[in-house]
Amino acid sequence: MIPKVPILKDYGISPQYGFLPMQLPLEALPDPYYNPWEAIVANLQALLLSKRLRGLIRATPVLSTSRLQDLAEWRRAYVLLSFMAHAYIWGGDTPEERVPPPISIPYLQVCEVLELPPVATYSAVCLWNFKPIFRDEPIDSLDNLSTLATYTGSLDESWFYLVSVAIEARGAPLIPLMLEAIAAARRNDSRTVTNNLQSFAERLDELGSILQKMYENCDPHVFYHRIRPFLAGGKNMAEAGLPNGVLFDDGTDGQEYRQLGGGSNAQSSLIQFFDIILGIEHRPTGEKPRQQSSGSESEGQAPPSRHNFIHEMRAYMPGPHRRFLEHVSTVANIRDFVENHRRNRDLTIAFDACLAMLRALRDKHIQLVSRYIIVKSRESRSGSRSLSPRAAPQPVRQNIASATSKVESKSDSSDNSSIHKPNKPASKKLRGTGGTALIPFLKQARDETGEPAIDAWARRILSNAPASEEGAPSFAALGKTGEQKDGTVEIVGLAGTWAMDDSSEGGICHW
Repeated sequence: MIPKVPILKDYGISPQYGFLPMQLPLEALPDPYYNPWEAIVANLQALLLSKRLRGLIRATPVLSTSRLQDLAEWRRAYVLLSFMAHAYIWGGDTPEERVPPPISIPYLQVCEVLELPPVATYSAVCLWNFKPIFRDEPIDSLDNLSTLATYTGSLDESWFYLVSVAIEARGAPLIPLMLEAIAAARRNDSRTVTNNLQSFAERLDELGSILQKMYENCDPHVFYHRIRPFLAGGKNMAEAGLPNGVLFDDGTDGQEYRQLGGGSNAQSSLIQFFDIILGIEHRPTGEKPRQQSSGSESEGQAPPSRHNFIHEMRAYMPGPHRRFLEHVSTVANIRDFVENHRRNRDLTIAFDACLAMLRALRDKHIQLVSRYIIVKSRESRSGSRSLSPRAAPQPVRQNIASATSKVESKSDSSDNSSIHKPNKPASKKLRGTGGTALIPFLKQARDETGEPAIDAWARRILSNAPASEEGAPSFAALGKTGEQKDGTVEIVGLAGTWAMDDSSEGGICHW
């Protein structure tokens, strides 16, 4: 029996707001009992600057979660405790690996209710951390959005979160649109499927335009050195000072260290929904594509999922959103429908246009990561090598930004013979706050986006193979200018000419 097409309200998803909450996030918990949490987050910047945060949190009473009344209040508590936890961990000269009971006890309880890990996820810093400036105006425009909490109090940090919020809001109508396309494919209604795919492609182009607005109000230097350090999780953070991860002290002896990745755009249910709908299969980073499957696969089944980073990120989504994606995976049929109707040119062109627009969106994301992370990390490395040896050493705050610079410097040392050993990647890699090789991951995810293309011309255009590769098309592919067969990318821009290679890690949305 074919599964039913999911109903959005069953998963708390709005046809208007998508994965953003149907009810606007609370600006404060209504019960004065929680004023200690609200006061800390409201004064986060001053407490970090004065170095009073850790002492104040340790002196804060352990508050019960029993007074949280509804889902909106649980979400607000999650935002507050996530910001407090990360500020406590990273808000000193060295990171603190043990989070005290005033945060840990209520935090773990809130996380259990919301089915989320105790870390500042995409939900904490984006989905549930915004408010409209004017409630009678739409929230899919950056002109009408503001954040509720930040670590630095800067416009740059607010803008960084709000770009994602605007993308979520602008992309929300695509969810019911493509569920309708699934239902239309079941009844062999190619006209509706074609029309919906055309609308899908147009809206994806709009999302790319919103993403590029990041450059307007988020300075790469501010992001890399001031914002990014607070967003790191505890996974693969040995170089940053957390070799074991983070331990949440709940007053018992049963807690163990947790190594959790920080927030990532891969935790956006919207982006993963796009992939599922279009039948895009993401493999573990570095794994080559499988052989093309035969036509014996049953229609209505998405490609089988395999263990990889994108699927791991579903554990960082709210439980209902994760289950919605799992449900959609069982009914996704657009790719099979288009393949079975190859002679319908309007249909195949509309489908391939969606792949092209989603691939272009991922290309823009890679460019963003390159400018905000790769360039800044190399500037930091270059600056550290240009210091006079006679200058008195200054204390360096240990965090993800300083650690990544140190690792890259180690990789350039001529006497560091271990950097080429495969079992010691940390000495070579620029480690991102999420703990995963970001540039290889993003480039592979981008290239995989074009693989389901139907028409031969679309497959050639969406191919990332260099023209010099045997069997590759002789004309330009839809890739980044200067991308070579070995994976390197040469960029010519305001920052000069530089190379982006596969060993670079860490990312703007991969904390």
